[in-house]
This record gives sequence, structure tokens and C-alpha cells, in this order.
Amino acid sequence: MKAKKLTLVLMLLITAVIQQPQKIFAQEALPVYLRDRGTGIPVSMFGTYVRKGELLIYPFYEYIYDHNMEYEPFDFGFESKREFRGHFRAHEGLIFIGYGISDRLALEFEAGVITADLDKSDNDLSALPATLEESGLSDVEGQIRWRWNYETAKTPEVYNFFEYVLPIGEKKSLIGTSDWELKLGTGLIKGFNWGTVTFRVSVDYTAAEKKLEPGEYALEYLKRVSNRIRFFVMLEGSEDEIELIPEIQWHINRNIFFKGNSGFGVTSKAADVAPEVGIMFLL
Repeated sequence: MKAKKLTLVLMLLITAVIQQPQKIFAQEALPVYLRDRGTGIPVSMFGTYVRKGELLIYPFYEYIYDHNMEYEPFDFGFESKREFRGHFRAHEGLIFIGYGISDRLALEFEAGVITADLDKSDNDLSALPATLEESGLSDVEGQIRWRWNYETAKTPEVYNFFEYVLPIGEKKSLIGTSDWELKLGTGLIKGFNWGTVTFRVSVDYTAAEKKLEPGEYALEYLKRVSNRIRFFVMLEGSEDEIELIPEIQWHINRNIFFKGNSGFGVTSKAADVAPEVGIMFLL
């Protein structure tokens, strides 16, 4: 019943967007360095930007598979603190909402539901079940994004972002987050005639450990191949987890575009593969 209601809402949203007056792929008089991305503020969804007064709504699905996920039975309420490697799988349905408050300020919100299971290692003799299965709310989080300056032909755009993850998950759980997690990051964006490059870094704070530590870092590339197609690729890491993420965006019209990407683990501690598909609505 819930799935039918969600499908109905999605169809109504698509219909409403399609029926809006379209300026289909009108060529804006943009300088070369802005042709790939336009004039918007970058949001956390890959290769996506929002302008003042625009509302982004992005329902999407993600699958995660890792044949050797690192874990400790203690993390799930069992006695052993020894590290093992197990098989992990997850299906996640999420919704992302972003809004451009001004030409410099944007807000984001993201939440989802998840079903995940972990097959423990054959060497794990703890009381952890052979297969641990959980489902429910995944991370519920938001971001505040601020643009300090506008990109020019010679200088990159500089922006900051502050992310918070709400502590609504259960402790010792396979899913969700049970303590506050905060992130502060900065990024540089520079467009060229061969594509647009973004570099970003962040620091993380977790309430459970009460300490600051290095967070994510990423090098991104975005290229507008045609009026309808954009290509994105990113190398993203955090400590010793590094993944490569290519994405294709198909712009159906001015207000709707399809996003399809997949993460591929470069290091052993990163998930093996994490495909994602969704439809972005611009209102």
C-alpha cells in the first residue's frame, strides 16, 4: 500500500513538472568556465547545482555490496573486539531535497529507509548471528552550503559546507547513526574548456568519540557533452577507503533529469560496488 502511494506521488510530481512551461535547453549566454555547471551553488548530489529560488527533489535508490566489509562483533553488542571481514549487502531508498535560499546560500535535507544484512566471517566465533539483518531508517542528515565568491576566468569559486547527521538510530546497530556526526568542509571549483574540476576536503566530529579527525576528500570532474548529456567522474576517499564514481546525467527537459552512477572500491576497505539511480526534479 505504501509503495502504491509513493508511486502515485511520484507520478503526480512528474506530471506537474512536465506540464510547466518549458524553456527547453535554452542556451544561456555563459562564459566557457560556467558552461558545464551553470551559475548555481554546488550541492552534495554529484554534479548538481541549485540557484536562488530553485527547489531540487531527488528520489533515488542505492544498492551496496561489499564481500569483505571490516567489522567487530563488539560494534553490534557482542563481546569480541577482534576485526573480521564479512559479506555486506544493503538496499536503500532515499529522498534528497535542496533549496537555493540566495545566490550564496543553499540548504539540504536527506533521509531514507534501508534493509541491510551482514554474513559474518567463518573465523568469527562470537555469538553474533551467522547473518545479521536489520531494516528501518537510514541516516537522516542535512547540510548548509555557502558560496564565498563567484568564479571568474582566472579565479576559482570557493565554498564551504556544514553537514549534520541526526542521532536517531539505535546503538550497536548495523544501520543508522546513534550519535551526532558533524562535518565541516571546503571546496574549490574551476571551469575550463575541457571540463569543470572540483576539489574538496572536510574534517569530521563524532560525538561518540569526542574528537576531530580528517574527513572526506574528493577530486571531481564534470563535462557537458551535449544539451541533454553530462558526464561526471569522481575519486573520493576517507582515510583508507577510496572509491571511483562515474555518473551519467540525462536531461529529459529543463526540469527533469535522470542520474545513474556507481561507486567502485579502489581499496579493500571500500565497498566493492554501490550503484545508484534516481530522477532529479527542478521546481
